[in-house]
Amino acid sequence: MAAQLHPEEESASSWPLPPSQYIDKYTDEAVAAGTAPKPPACIVSEPYSMFGSPFFPNESIIRSLESQRVRRLYPQNYEHKKELKKLNHSILTSFLDLLDILVKAPDSEKRTEKIDDIGLLFINMHHLINEYRQHQARETIKVMMTVQKKQRIDITQRFQQQLEKVKESLKQNQSAATAADVKPSLALLHQLSNISDVTEQSEADTAAVDDVDEQTLLNLDRLMCTIVDKIDN
Repeated sequence: MAAQLHPEEESASSWPLPPSQYIDKYTDEAVAAGTAPKPPACIVSEPYSMFGSPFFPNESIIRSLESQRVRRLYPQNYEHKKELKKLNHSILTSFLDLLDILVKAPDSEKRTEKIDDIGLLFINMHHLINEYRQHQARETIKVMMTVQKKQRIDITQRFQQQLEKVKESLKQNQSAATAADVKPSLALLHQLSNISDVTEQSEADTAAVDDVDEQTLLNLDRLMCTIVDKIDN
């Protein structure tokens, strides 16, 4: 039975659905009013090192460049798109300058300085891109939930169509069964009517025969009485 199912009709989740008793507490109204439960506290209370870099439990998800001891190349208030274009242009210009240095003076100290400048530009660009990660995560969840909603709607519609087909089939079978039961009933009534007519006719014929026999007997009785009277006289 399971082997006959179409692959697109099989739906499975890699992870179980979150408990509804927790989901109901994080509605938009509860979050806006500040009544939603707070997230659990971090289990690590002291700084730790990962991949050779120090991390602090209470720091933000996207650490600032200053906390990483990296020089910021864009202002505090900025527009991501505009700053990314500027950094991309600076990287291309610095790369052309590096090529010019390698051609003219490959052993010059400017080569090392230009490589460091390009590395700093890439770090700033990478940091700006990382600031989009939260937005990317939200959009990814939206797309995933939209796909799941569409799949469930499609499954519900297909189930409803199958349900309608089953109902229609049951109605047709019920009508056919009712018609099959009515025909024998009509034939039986017809047979009973014929039997009743025959019975009534038989009773009438029997009554007529009885009437004839009685009349005949009366005539014979009169004749015998007349003969007896003549003999006595």
